[in-house]
Amino acid sequence: MPTYNILLMGASYGSLLASKLLFGGHRLHLVCLPAEADLINAEGFRVRLPVRGRQDPVVLDSRKLPGSVTAGPATGINPKDYDLVGLCMQEPQYRSPGVRELLDAVAKSRVPCMSIMNMPPLPYVKRIPGLNYDALKPAYTDPTAWDSFDPKTITLNSPDPQAIRPPDEKVNVLMVTLPTNFKVAKFDNDKYTAILRQIEKDIDAVRFDTPEGKIELPVKLRVHDSIFVPLAKWSMLLAGNYRCITKDGMRTAQEAVHSNLEEARSVYNFVFDLCVKLGAKPGDLVPFEKYAAAAESLTRPASAARALQNGAPNIERADKLVQLIARQKGLSHPAIDAQVALVDARLEANRKKAAA
Repeated sequence: MPTYNILLMGASYGSLLASKLLFGGHRLHLVCLPAEADLINAEGFRVRLPVRGRQDPVVLDSRKLPGSVTAGPATGINPKDYDLVGLCMQEPQYRSPGVRELLDAVAKSRVPCMSIMNMPPLPYVKRIPGLNYDALKPAYTDPTAWDSFDPKTITLNSPDPQAIRPPDEKVNVLMVTLPTNFKVAKFDNDKYTAILRQIEKDIDAVRFDTPEGKIELPVKLRVHDSIFVPLAKWSMLLAGNYRCITKDGMRTAQEAVHSNLEEARSVYNFVFDLCVKLGAKPGDLVPFEKYAAAAESLTRPASAARALQNGAPNIERADKLVQLIARQKGLSHPAIDAQVALVDARLEANRKKAAA
């Protein structure tokens, strides 16, 4: 069973993926802020995972798992030392000093990269045929950060599992709120895809010791042949996550979907149909009813809404990306146009405030 050296850029959501990879005995290095790195190096990290049929969540402690984990800054890293790189930050963070240079070095190294971002990296979008890619650049905080990538070396997950950092705990604790699977598209290169398939097997084989015996854990990695499977997240983002953002505040994802179910359904199905026009098969995607049921348990505002509320000058703009792709196909949806305009206005207000 091969073990890999894996670099994960981002430690908050990244620690969920990391907790699963450690079961395979892999060696991980997390790129994160100094306070996080110091804590992870001293105490490891914890992931709380709800398991169906158990009252209490399972706690995965990185120090007790078979692999090893270290953490540090974005500087002094040679990407060629790694077999796989995970992109686990939010898109605006990739242009920050240090991170941007590391991302560029990763791109030039041609080491295979797997993204778990909500916002698909621009070189992944280039794997979708028939689009004008330059016209999509306004959706990115800084599209030039992705210039050095070869699309053959990058793939994308539909990052369906939901997780949060509990606000009253240390930054090395992550709590999973929706334990669904990561669904990743294969690479254009079979050798790289073989790494994903090995990791998928490692995670499937996990049986976790509990007082009641060995149990299977949720949150698997599922490797798919279709490059369109990760786009399943787009409908969810536009019907739920971005509609958490309101004119003067935010609401939970559950409210965003269920306070006006018909509008949520209309937005969701519009994006679903757009993905089919791009080449997805309906079976690659998730039907609205399944998402609406899952949204019942999403009792917090989405991260984009929380970031805006906290004054962020940039957030991931998957809403704008989908709008721009739809326009290239001669399509638009009034609720999506209104939501994109609202997010634009709130970001503009945050930037003015920051500049004042």
